Amino acid sequence: MDTILIELTNQNATGLLHELEELRLIIIIRNTMPVKKRLSDKYKGFLTREEGEHLNNHISQMRKEWNNI
Repeated sequence: MDTILIELTNQNATGLLHELEELRLIIIIRNTMPVKKRLSDKYKGFLTREEGEHLNNHISQMRKEWNNI
């Protein structure tokens, strides 16, 4: 049997899934582990554009200094 992860976009779908389970067409497995987000999604909007540019410039400068050693 295949296992498929489904993200519900409408709460009404929950009822449909339970009906399918009652008909023994599917089995609902409740996953207690949260779905991992990508780091880019997790921190999106955390820094302003100016802060991000400043951070990128600082990192570039540090890398140059490290390569000169």
